[in-house]
Amino acid sequence: MDKLNIAGGYPLKGSIRVSGAKNSAVALIPATILADSPVTIEGLPNISDVEILKGLLEEVGGKVSFKDGEMTVDPGSMISMPLPNGRVKKLRASYYLMGAMLGKFKKAVIGLPGGCHLGPRPIDQHIKGFEALGAQVTNEQGAIYLRADELRGARIYLDVVSVGATINIMLAAVLAKGRTIIENAAKEPEIIDVATLLTNMGAKIKGAGTDIIRIDGVEQLSGCRHTIIPDRIEAGTFMILAAAVGEGILIDNVIPQHLESLTAKLREMDVNIEAGDDQVFVSPGAALKAVDIKTLVYPGFPTDLQQPFTSLLTKAEGTSVVTDTIYGARFKHIDELRRMNAAIKVEGRSAIINGPVQLNGAKVKASDLRAGAALVIAGLMAEGVTEVTGVDHIDRGYSDLVEKLSGLGATIWREKLTEEEVEQLKN
Repeated sequence: MDKLNIAGGYPLKGSIRVSGAKNSAVALIPATILADSPVTIEGLPNISDVEILKGLLEEVGGKVSFKDGEMTVDPGSMISMPLPNGRVKKLRASYYLMGAMLGKFKKAVIGLPGGCHLGPRPIDQHIKGFEALGAQVTNEQGAIYLRADELRGARIYLDVVSVGATINIMLAAVLAKGRTIIENAAKEPEIIDVATLLTNMGAKIKGAGTDIIRIDGVEQLSGCRHTIIPDRIEAGTFMILAAAVGEGILIDNVIPQHLESLTAKLREMDVNIEAGDDQVFVSPGAALKAVDIKTLVYPGFPTDLQQPFTSLLTKAEGTSVVTDTIYGARFKHIDELRRMNAAIKVEGRSAIINGPVQLNGAKVKASDLRAGAALVIAGLMAEGVTEVTGVDHIDRGYSDLVEKLSGLGATIWREKLTEEEVEQLKN
């Protein structure tokens, strides 16, 4: 187990490149199961979630090569092997194996997914979609069993806008007989990315990126080459970081339209932002103003940027209110920020931040992926050294973070935890 050490208080400048989208990668890789010939995905991030999915595809007989961000999957010898435990438990997005294997083999056994603990995140909408397509779904000894004689297109209305359910139903429906219509579908860019891959494989999908997606089933899908979109959450994290401690940072490999809600809030704080075709230049203003944010489904403010943004707001003049309407339990980073002298209190689904305050280095623990990003930003803002444990969470979603931040001038390094420190974390 590792920890991150961050010596804060130093301004950062230069350029930083965004990796491929984590939230796309975890769906694109399972989607390769549906093909009859090799699929190559370019630009994948160097994160643990990608490695876990690579291992899962190999477990079911896939031949997978992965080097320098390029993964080629040959699904020709895959079988519908049960995956009740093991790697499946390590990431929530393992649920995409349900849709892909159901679509390909008409059956699957997948352990209930793991990942970050952000409160209740039920998969009832996924199951509703699978059942509408003709599958029998049962929960047996902590694993989801999916069985179907055949899958037939259906009209499916999602009671809750869900990225995961939208993608999972797409995966299951592309080889089903007839037309599937997903209503109240999520609109995230990652859904368009997955639909683009599937279309390149031969699927017939219309409406991805809108709230109604139409899928006409085909008999087979073939291999193709696909380039993943940039990670808008990583890009947003770097924009927040640039506003907090930057002296002018150019963020490269960005789709600015994916970040309009964040850009609007940063400009409201008096942060200077210049957007190009695939780059964003961010420099802080003379003083940061307090703002309120409320997380919403896309194109609203992303819940995945709520925690990093909270760290930035400790530097803003006045009182800010952050409300998370997506995951009400996503405030575990607040206690850690308080250890660093932040003036924050939580009331229900909202955090109230008073600033500006000078953060101080402290020993803190990342409880989930985006909480880890928040603590890294706080550490860069703080006086003294901050030690961040729970680095395995950060590794799930941020590729080569130490190297990227060091390139901007940050003093940040990894260390192995001592046996004593590991025991303290357990207790």
